[in-house]
Amino acid sequence: MAKEYAVVAKQVSKIYKVYGGQKERLMDLFLPKGYGKDFYALKSVSFTVNKGDCVGLIGLNGSGKSTLATILCGITQPSKGDIYINGEPAMIAISSGLNPALTGIENIELKGLMIGLDKKKIEEIKDDIIEFADIGEFIYQPVKTYSSGMKSRLGFAISVNIDPDILVIDEALSVGDMTFTKKCLDKMQEFRDAGKTIFFVSHSTSQIESFCNKALWLEYGMLKAYGDTEEVLPMYKNFVTEFNKMTKEEQKKYKKERLAYQKIVLGEK
Repeated sequence: MAKEYAVVAKQVSKIYKVYGGQKERLMDLFLPKGYGKDFYALKSVSFTVNKGDCVGLIGLNGSGKSTLATILCGITQPSKGDIYINGEPAMIAISSGLNPALTGIENIELKGLMIGLDKKKIEEIKDDIIEFADIGEFIYQPVKTYSSGMKSRLGFAISVNIDPDILVIDEALSVGDMTFTKKCLDKMQEFRDAGKTIFFVSHSTSQIESFCNKALWLEYGMLKAYGDTEEVLPMYKNFVTEFNKMTKEEQKKYKKERLAYQKIVLGEK
């Protein structure tokens, strides 16, 4: 029986404009051909993920992991290429989708309405969300008064209890205490056992190694490697070890060389 795809990405690129100042930003608005330099947060990224896969998104800071996460959830759209999402995604990131002016309770209700739940269903899951978040009386306070850890707790609690088909977790476990992190990992295990698809952005290679069956390595916007965790992760760990041995100047030189190579690959001048 053929495996069913959860996500198919074909030559996905995300381009942002970079300006030297407010003048250039205004020129971009009014000049017919625009102004400013194109910055590729993602460059011609292609991959296929099967339903039930747990994919660890790895790479140095600035490699495009969070950009890819927002595209997977439909928060942003690719500038070029196509991405096919088979199912309902939900994103968990620090304060992602939370309105800081509203209380925790109000955010639960708002998020539920935004994804099409009726008031009865929201009431059914509200207590489970409050219990999982476990932030006490802060649930009745505006989110702007929360710590990063509390925002992460509430965001995770909401996302897992709306029962998405695809769960995208972007560094949300990096700000919680060990007890809550274990609680989240146990919940993620339940999702994986239920055949749901998970994308896990983390700098913790040990978490990626123990939890993910696939690893997707991005390097400065381009796909470096994608495959079984046991094959990709050792290559990445060796790279990080060697990269950390470099001086700051050597790291800058390496990044410059990689970006220049990527322009050649893309056929840019």
